[in-house]
Amino acid sequence: MTTYLIDASPYIFRAHFSMPSSLVDPEGRPAGATYGFASFLLKLLAEEQPSHLAVAFDGSLTTSFRNELYPEYKAKRETPPKELLSQLEACRRVAECLGMATFIDQSYEADDLIGTLVDRVTRSDQAAVIVTSDKDLAQLVSEDVTLLDFARDARYSIPAVQEKFGVRPDQIVDLLALAGDAVDNIPGVRGIGGKTAVALLQSFGDLETLYERLDEVEELPIRGAASVRAKLEVGRNMAFLSQELATVDCRIALEVRLEDLAYVGADRDCIETLFRELGFERIRQRIKIWA
Repeated sequence: MTTYLIDASPYIFRAHFSMPSSLVDPEGRPAGATYGFASFLLKLLAEEQPSHLAVAFDGSLTTSFRNELYPEYKAKRETPPKELLSQLEACRRVAECLGMATFIDQSYEADDLIGTLVDRVTRSDQAAVIVTSDKDLAQLVSEDVTLLDFARDARYSIPAVQEKFGVRPDQIVDLLALAGDAVDNIPGVRGIGGKTAVALLQSFGDLETLYERLDEVEELPIRGAASVRAKLEVGRNMAFLSQELATVDCRIALEVRLEDLAYVGADRDCIETLFRELGFERIRQRIKIWA
């Protein structure tokens, strides 16, 4: 058995910006993101035919417990369009009516919910597929866990992650700790770019070892090695803070069992009510499995 764990936000955003703004519900309210998200979920069901499934939503698109560690976390993100925000609840209801287990938390991000579910699934000796376009979740890839960028039809195992990013999955967090992440406003070490961060991790393995052997950085065959060492010294605190910010929390107290994630099909009454409210007609015909 394989459990598919869907990171909802990237696909809701993708749907909002790809569907025509003229797509509205019977009351004239925007419905493009909801329709596109529903279409994505139905396509995933048809192509992957998962035995177990869960969808993780972000309770907030701009804040989480990480803002207590670093108030500027995600601070540079633009506020999502109100037309998209107004559809988030409908997107969650679509997933529920389709019979999918859904998870949302106001403090923890979808990444953390997925990380915790991955831990539960793999502890039960099952495989997991993380469905996302978010590179941060590559840190969870292992022998039992792959990442599926569904929109690009790209699958990442351990070797594929290493080929794409230059480091192993277990080094992704330290890559972000050094190079930072502009999307989430993770600072990293000022002046250390992605290529240099990869070279450092290939030489020292992890952030802790790098700082234990900082004097050896000047001996590396990298451009401006002495300058790199100085930047690392100055940015030590930010590096370890960034490491903490980038680490997915896999120990959330979720009341969930593997059998709770079993996919048995859509709830007919729920679908009829919701799709009538949204004005969705033809898409209903794509539902193949009913509970």
